[in-house]
Amino acid sequence: MYYMKLGQVPAKRHTQLLGPKGELRYEQVVTTHGFDHRYACLYHLHPPTRVMEVVERPPQPIELVPQKVKRHVHLRPLGLKPGGDAISGRNPLLANADVTLAICRPTEKMAYFYRPGDCDEIIFIHQGQGTLQTWQGNIPFAEGDYLVIPRGTTYRFDFSGSADPEALARMLVIRTPSMIRLPSRYVNPAGQLRLGAPFYERDIRPPSLLQTHEETGGPWEVRVQTGDQFTGYLFDFHPFDVVGWDGYCYPWAFNIYNYEPLAGRVHLPPPFQQTFQADRFVVCSFCPRMLEDHPQAIKVPYVHSNVDSDEVLYYVNGNFSSRRGIGVSSITLHPSGIPHGPHPGAIEASLKATRTEELAVMVDTFAPLQLTTEALQCDQADYPMSWK
Repeated sequence: MYYMKLGQVPAKRHTQLLGPKGELRYEQVVTTHGFDHRYACLYHLHPPTRVMEVVERPPQPIELVPQKVKRHVHLRPLGLKPGGDAISGRNPLLANADVTLAICRPTEKMAYFYRPGDCDEIIFIHQGQGTLQTWQGNIPFAEGDYLVIPRGTTYRFDFSGSADPEALARMLVIRTPSMIRLPSRYVNPAGQLRLGAPFYERDIRPPSLLQTHEETGGPWEVRVQTGDQFTGYLFDFHPFDVVGWDGYCYPWAFNIYNYEPLAGRVHLPPPFQQTFQADRFVVCSFCPRMLEDHPQAIKVPYVHSNVDSDEVLYYVNGNFSSRRGIGVSSITLHPSGIPHGPHPGAIEASLKATRTEELAVMVDTFAPLQLTTEALQCDQADYPMSWK
């Protein structure tokens, strides 16, 4: 990411920043990978270490289910009952040591602030709009936005509308203990996105409005997650008391509709649509695009055996031409070692097409994914036989 500054900061790091009456502001340095990667310096009205009380909150354990057979999986998570808020309402569906994938359809507003203590997050907004309120400023969001949130960020969702009649929003939540970053091949040695990358700095939306809250009294709760454990930290001042910050570590948004998909004369593999990378998994965006124009082109993906990766697709919108029985918000898992590909008739039906309108998010992992108990509740067990 690039350098950002909002609000008041001193001329040099680790020097005094004073308020209008000479009162000292309190510097907090947020670092990653020890002290060796991106960081940010935040300046508070109050010491962020000044805690009133520390309280236990209910854990949210992920219950993985041992799989007796390895098979293709089709989940219909809209069959799960919506509920909770943007944090407690998350239903984990697939997980390994590197990444957890969850669906969230909250029905309640957040009555607290949240901080992911040990994971970076990508939250894809399928339906809904509002503001991601963070201690580094506000980020308005709408349908199609990826919200990229580094661990250690204090934030809260404020929803203002959704096309989902049963929930405040519909979100795909990706959490990882590794750092989420841009694909290295998109970035030049100066740290700038290369010409020809599928998106540019102009498409990235960092916090734009820093609102410094001076309220005191409280209590205000910041709920910190580490693993499946949640701990409430209660403060007698508003946690968004930041008067300024600068650095490279901050949340940001990018809309999937601003992704510039690539197309070739014949079908290009998924890495050409990559959007994010992390340790041992990648995230790709399949967007509306022109189809292949070779006279004999097959215009749906070929049968594929990815012997090193599990492939997950979250279907957002459009006509999913290569898959039968797939609907909006369906999730498919095609595990390593088992071929997957177009359903019968899909190849023939695609030959005269010139464009696809499908929109999907793909996650490819290098370690096998396991299903959760929530996943079993929306599993379409006959999916492996759907190629008959």
